[in-house]
Amino acid sequence: MRMMIVLVALLGLAVYPAMAAAPVEKGAKELATGQKPSQEKPVVAPPPEGAMVVVPAGEFMMGSAAGDSDEQPEHKVYLDSFSMDVYEVTVGQYAAFLQAKGIDQPSDWKAMNQPANQKRPIANVDSTDASVYCKWVGKRLPTEAEWEKAARGIDGRIYPWGNEAPTPIHANFGKPDWNNHAVLAPVGSFEAGKSPYGIYDMAGNVWEWVSDLYDYNYYKVSPSKNPTGPSTGGTRAVRGGAWNSNPRAMRSSNRSLISPTDQGLNGFRCAKSQ
Repeated sequence: MRMMIVLVALLGLAVYPAMAAAPVEKGAKELATGQKPSQEKPVVAPPPEGAMVVVPAGEFMMGSAAGDSDEQPEHKVYLDSFSMDVYEVTVGQYAAFLQAKGIDQPSDWKAMNQPANQKRPIANVDSTDASVYCKWVGKRLPTEAEWEKAARGIDGRIYPWGNEAPTPIHANFGKPDWNNHAVLAPVGSFEAGKSPYGIYDMAGNVWEWVSDLYDYNYYKVSPSKNPTGPSTGGTRAVRGGAWNSNPRAMRSSNRSLISPTDQGLNGFRCAKSQ
């Protein structure tokens, strides 16, 4: 009997280590086959149409010493906090505005207002219509200084995404021919091209209206706090470049001008004071 008890005990000791070792062996097999807990970042849904982001109060360097003469002198500007639309105003949003207000449609509206274009930016609007739309949604056009800070932040970068020259992953640009609005990219298409504040399409796609009248020499006399542009002038500033622009025109400090009543291929986004 004593001999049998000893044999049973020895058998138990032999079996127990084998059972205890099983989880270790399983883990070793998982490592060997590359099965690891997922470390992927969760997918974050993009902001909805009409979303805005806050650009904090503070100083930034406006203009560029290496830019055109109307971008000089490079100068420090303080802006109060404001909010900026994450996206350019879309065809779908503008269609709702036209229906509510009963005002004249922009040129080529029939071609623009197609199902495939509802998420593309509105174009062919003059500065007055852009301003009226922003007022309708409780906002306003951004000033030239607000637009530039929202595009490039406070580190003096050349483009919204940094100093790297634009590529097709950054923006819609350099296209040779207009194609009934299909040449424009749906808003929010270029994740790699966002500004430091998470704002899309501030380079390329469509030129964007700002509220400032244009003066070639304005930076020489511009106030250092919350500049709003000259009080008189026959042209208005537009920013950001467009679908057919070259990289130099897409720089965040670049300034361009157009008649306030010219529809051209201009679009816009809205801002709001805090």
